[in-house]
Amino acid sequence: MFPDVRAVLFDLDGTLVDSAPDLAAAADKMRTDRGMPSLPIAHYRPMAGAGARGMLAQAFGISPEHPDFAGMREEFFSNYDGCMLASTAPFDGIVALIGQLRALPLAWGVVTNKARRFAEPLTRAMPLFSTAGTVVCGDTTPHSKPHPAPLLEAARQLDVAPAHCIYVGDDARDILAGQAAGMGTVAACYGYLGRRADISAWGAQAAINSPQELLQLLRKP
Repeated sequence: MFPDVRAVLFDLDGTLVDSAPDLAAAADKMRTDRGMPSLPIAHYRPMAGAGARGMLAQAFGISPEHPDFAGMREEFFSNYDGCMLASTAPFDGIVALIGQLRALPLAWGVVTNKARRFAEPLTRAMPLFSTAGTVVCGDTTPHSKPHPAPLLEAARQLDVAPAHCIYVGDDARDILAGQAAGMGTVAACYGYLGRRADISAWGAQAAINSPQELLQLLRKP
């Protein structure tokens, strides 16, 4: 399906790594610190891709419009700073996939809305990312996804034309960003997806249920 690919770009949380346990722990600590009962990880997992916004909605039912949101977000960030490497790990099959991409050989990189404050320490600490050609964070460019600017910056850093890149992500905004950047798009259906996600409505050119399925899309006819 994508015979002329020279680089594969990935979203981070929910696509390459399962960070839900640590994101959930940061939010759940806020509940227990207030004397509220702990909630299971399964309660938080579907919204882990939405970061602080998603975790605070699951933990307290508040949105960014709530007057206490900004302060609670900073508390969440402080908690996450202290635990973001406790349980986060690559999804099953990701390490093998990256090894196979390099053997083809294809360049690869990360485009995430996660702020540099968190994305850089996390990717530096995990051996998986030692071969990544680029890590573009949510604040690397003036815009974050679904704007195409971060994806175009990643392509520029890899010196690969956007038309020869594909972008893999587990959120509708990933697919929108990829389309706007002129890249091929793949929905990672094993990711967080969000509640009531209608993946068929995203308009991705392909969808995969496991990381290894991506290789089938890259094989030349």
